[in-house]
Amino acid sequence: MARFTGKTAVVTGAGSGIGLATAELLVADGARVVAVDIDAERLEQGVEQVGEAYIPLSLDLGAPEAADQMMRAAGGTVDILVNNAGIMDGFVPLGEMDDVLYERVMMVNLHAPMRLARAVLPGMLAQKAGAIVNVSSEAALRSSISGCAYTVSKHAMTGLTKHIAVLYGQDGIRCNAVAPGAVQTNVDGQFRSELAAARLGPILGATVPRLGQPAELAAAICFLADDLAAANVNGVVLPVDGGWSAI
Repeated sequence: MARFTGKTAVVTGAGSGIGLATAELLVADGARVVAVDIDAERLEQGVEQVGEAYIPLSLDLGAPEAADQMMRAAGGTVDILVNNAGIMDGFVPLGEMDDVLYERVMMVNLHAPMRLARAVLPGMLAQKAGAIVNVSSEAALRSSISGCAYTVSKHAMTGLTKHIAVLYGQDGIRCNAVAPGAVQTNVDGQFRSELAAARLGPILGATVPRLGQPAELAAAICFLADDLAAANVNGVVLPVDGGWSAI
């Protein structure tokens, strides 16, 4: 039997990149996946690529009703939640950042994952089982690879991950995170600050081992979602970065 047979999963940012690769692997291993993405066209392509167990849900995660819409699409109970959707901040440092940028990054990268995790908790508590995997970043492990808003959001996601693990681990709920390094996706990673380009560019150019592939992250995410392979893994932030965090 496939490891996720009979399970319902939700994957955000599932229209491309890490999210699509994760949804594809979950489906291949037996899961029914509610694929959430703001881009409806990407979701349509995902259905063609993955099949009917990939259930598209076009959704702005910043909308107040997003969590309720996700739960309805999932049928009321979610066994696996993968909080993958995220945005970059152009490497903008604190002195150049405005409130609009900060609040948007925090909404997508932190507040939305918190709301989705909160929404799935009642069902997981009722069945005494569930796995939440947050897609964090190397920016949660250091401060030298992104802008202010993105770095803050990913450090905060570590706190959210560990909070859920500690408070709900005794109820059969596991919450872990992966921390990708540079990955070949369509996320905008351009410098939008001359100061950041001058000070962070040389660090990134000298230290990034290689670009990771979405399928590599998907494999790690599915490992953490697996109640057998990762049965006693909880509250972990797992670097999946080709050794970048070891430098």
